Amino acid sequence: MTYDWPAGLVLIAAIYLMARLGRSLAFRVPALQRTREFNREQDAIKMASQKYPPVVKASRKAGLGTSLVFFLILAPFVITLEARPVWRCFLLHGVPYFKRVHAVHHQAHDPTFIDALYVHPLETFIGQTLFFGSAFGLGVFLGPFHVAAVAVANLLYSHLNMLNHVHVDLPYFPYKYLDYITTKHTIHHIDMSKGNFSTITMLYDYAFGTLD
Repeated sequence: MTYDWPAGLVLIAAIYLMARLGRSLAFRVPALQRTREFNREQDAIKMASQKYPPVVKASRKAGLGTSLVFFLILAPFVITLEARPVWRCFLLHGVPYFKRVHAVHHQAHDPTFIDALYVHPLETFIGQTLFFGSAFGLGVFLGPFHVAAVAVANLLYSHLNMLNHVHVDLPYFPYKYLDYITTKHTIHHIDMSKGNFSTITMLYDYAFGTLD
């Protein structure tokens, strides 16, 4: 393995630019812009309370620390700017103590965007470590991934998780599925033991019979 620092810089820049471009394009759509404004209004109310700011701040710090370790120290060992085969681009609540940790997040019964960050910092650390650790481990055993693959995987992981918590009231085409998955996750927030455990896609709940 070699430490490919140019690839590491390109990865960070790619994630930043892709996220900025994606938001810019998405929020030009009037329906999505209205959804964004509603969530911002509700988030401002929640952040004005005493309990939200310290939890959100701690979660952000845990996420930033874990991300820095991955992107600055680990990722450059398992990514490359050289062309890779296409198939390589896509390779990438019951334990009592952890249930109590996750219960911090489930204080939100009607989640909006900010509730994606209203998470115990230990949960943020564990979630990101599993994701980044999987990417690093696969890179070690299978050889480096192309920067684009890791950038896309990271954006999907982080943004789909946040998207699940956005309040969406758009039950019509082409937003009907978006409305569906956010409604399903809201149901999970009402009772964390019944189902809808997936945070990235409902496909896992379909596969394991936990769709509520």
